[in-house]
Amino acid sequence: MKTIIIEDEYPAAERLQQLLHKADRQIEVLAVLESVAVAIRWLTDNPPPDLIFSDIQLSDGLSFQIFEAVTVRSPIVFTTSYDEYAIKAFKVKALITC
Repeated sequence: MKTIIIEDEYPAAERLQQLLHKADRQIEVLAVLESVAVAIRWLTDNPPPDLIFSDIQLSDGLSFQIFEAVTVRSPIVFTTSYDEYAIKAFKVKALITC
């Protein structure tokens, strides 16, 4: 499975990569993207991953901006500590973990 991580906090991105590797060594993290702008550019220029893990609050905005700018058919798992975004996450057909 090929995935990307959209996360602006290095320790959180590193921890998620470790958890994914521990869960299944065949999970390949194609990229760790640290901002809305970088994620939009990556998703525009690359084939879609099988799965996206995304924080909601990034340094340059909310990750929802990514999915408003780029049509994404990959499933999205939002990883956030902000439960107030749950309803909006469901509107983009995503899963949310707090």
